[in-house]
Amino acid sequence: MQLEERKLKEIEHSDRRRRIVTGYEYETDCGVNGAASEFITDEQGFAEHFSNTKFYSITRSSVAYRDRLLYDGIQGCTALDYCCGNGEIGLEMAARGAAAVHGIDISPVAIDNARRLAARNGVAAQCRFEVMDAEKTDFADDTFDVVHEYGALHHLELNAAFRELARIVKPQGCVICTEALRHNPLIHHYRHRTPRLRTAWEVEHILGAPEIYSGLQWFGEIRVRFFHLAALGAVPFRKTGLFGGLLWFLDGVDNLLLRIPGLGKYAWIAVILYSKPKKD
Repeated sequence: MQLEERKLKEIEHSDRRRRIVTGYEYETDCGVNGAASEFITDEQGFAEHFSNTKFYSITRSSVAYRDRLLYDGIQGCTALDYCCGNGEIGLEMAARGAAAVHGIDISPVAIDNARRLAARNGVAAQCRFEVMDAEKTDFADDTFDVVHEYGALHHLELNAAFRELARIVKPQGCVICTEALRHNPLIHHYRHRTPRLRTAWEVEHILGAPEIYSGLQWFGEIRVRFFHLAALGAVPFRKTGLFGGLLWFLDGVDNLLLRIPGLGKYAWIAVILYSKPKKD
């Protein structure tokens, strides 16, 4: 009963957000190009429920790294956008040559948005978006060459998610995840001060290093790279002429700092590659 209540709250939270921003959620108000302003349906709601979007202005290095992992070799693959939200990454996988793209999310509003975006972008024939429980999907064993996940594992019961991902990915396939981290006390304090931005479950289940590596129960290999510690200092300058150069410098600082053993976990974001699924 507790599990079902959690999922209902996740649906309510996600539906609310996807009614406010119907596409390209992480490109809104980022101080770079404002590409998604046309997808904001409620300016007041956006200010209230998306006030953390400004932080995504600094994520170019983690996105570039994720993109190299995800799109190199995507041609001809069967791909899954796991907990897809409005489906932006699924659309990009299709545009870059994936043979078939599935997207699943617990939010019906998100799936409606994703279907509309697929039609708008001319990739509807390659994409199938469905409302589905990510902890217990309808897919057959060994369905996917590659699975993409962004900021969803901490919404889920982690062991159930890992077990399901290991089941549905092919033996030579991989799961590429981008997740926020919990170890930095300042970042985590901000999460507790902004409860309207996330569910209570989400705040208490942000991943740390132990949770990331608990995936070894279900995957034989894990590669982790950490991003965005010093770079957070560029956020206040995101709408000034100083932003580009400052972010370039601070990304360079992070490239050195986050190689120091034990320091990486205090960054904001980790990009994780899970491979060699265990099929027991």
